[in-house]
Amino acid sequence: MSAGQVSKLLGHADSYYAASAMPIREFPRLEEAVEADVCVVGAGYTGLSAALHLAEQGYSVVLLEGERVGWGASGRNGGHVGVGQRKGQDDLEKMVGKEIAQTLWQYGLEAVELVESLIKKHEIPCDLKRGIMHLAAKPSHNAWLKEEADHLQKEYGYDQIRYMPEEEVRGLVGSERYHAGVIDSASLHLHPLNYALGLAAAADKAGVKIFENSRVTDYHGGDKPEVHTALGKVNARYVVMACNGYLGKLKAPFAGHMMPINNFVLATEPLSDELAHELISNDHAVQDTLFVINYWKLSGDNRLIFGGGENYTSRFPQDIRAFVRKYMLRVYPQLENTKIDFGWGGTLAITLNRMPDYGRIDKNIFYAHGYSGHGVPSATFAGKLIAEAIAGTAEKFDVMSALPTKSFPGGTLLRWPGLVAGMLYYGLLDKLGR
Repeated sequence: MSAGQVSKLLGHADSYYAASAMPIREFPRLEEAVEADVCVVGAGYTGLSAALHLAEQGYSVVLLEGERVGWGASGRNGGHVGVGQRKGQDDLEKMVGKEIAQTLWQYGLEAVELVESLIKKHEIPCDLKRGIMHLAAKPSHNAWLKEEADHLQKEYGYDQIRYMPEEEVRGLVGSERYHAGVIDSASLHLHPLNYALGLAAAADKAGVKIFENSRVTDYHGGDKPEVHTALGKVNARYVVMACNGYLGKLKAPFAGHMMPINNFVLATEPLSDELAHELISNDHAVQDTLFVINYWKLSGDNRLIFGGGENYTSRFPQDIRAFVRKYMLRVYPQLENTKIDFGWGGTLAITLNRMPDYGRIDKNIFYAHGYSGHGVPSATFAGKLIAEAIAGTAEKFDVMSALPTKSFPGGTLLRWPGLVAGMLYYGLLDKLGR
């Protein structure tokens, strides 16, 4: 059976992740009215984490997924699990003050620790590895990478990060494109779909009732929240909206806080040990400093997983492999004759300030989304915080929900033109070398 046939059998995008996914049973479609303490909408990291943590605290939970578990960005991303937040600490200090910024830094550390602890506790086979490198794509970026490392060391007591000069970078990454970098030994990387499937298996074992192919068509709060699908409904005390970039046509007052965009990834054929070592000698994950970033890592079977390029329409490129390959070859021209086995895309959600958007509606509908490319740790942590808030301990959730949130100009209908103009502007700066 070919890799493509395997991924179709799983009901996922034709990706390397789907072709190498761990076995997990198919969950039924919701075709009746059921009751639960909590109904969670969306079986990505946010929803899976919330459902698992709630079930472990004794709540009855129904989890609804419109496709398959981990079908969205949670099963398609680059697999980087970085410490901190999507926004740098200097920027956070300016945005919310140093005290809150320090709290957010601590939350970022806890998020990575949470991912690792869940993997260990539930014995999830997801090619977990340690270390991420952040590389300067332009000489002008060298200084702020060094300043970032120095700031974290001195002001936050973080000794897991250090600055690398150009010579060291080129010894670790077989590319002449980069000028300096920082190396973070506490960050992680993994097989993102297997991580999601492992969370689903743990939630199922904990008693969560998971329904796949059960797209939510409508919901409402009030004293007796209801969530409707085409063939069934859930009556619950609480609802968790965990849709991120896949909210679709569901009406929600928070929809204008985020913007769905598409990002694209390829996987090469398995590489020789010698070539894999040449590309990333320490087997860390890597990302660069471009606004439209390139990011890459080695899989458990020595493939290069490379993400590059994005678009802002409802459609993916016709040939995703060719679309991403040109970005890969700018970094690694020595892969000109390397076969590309997979190319796929996914939709993520960004916010204006690049921080996740937490909130609640009618006191009993909770949501978190807009992880802006930092979703593996941030979404897992969000699910845990939502579970804590429902259980009555909302201090951390309240810190996150109090962060300043802005809607995209034009709301959900007219936000696209402004986003596209802004992204094209920053993409042009990438190309101009500024």
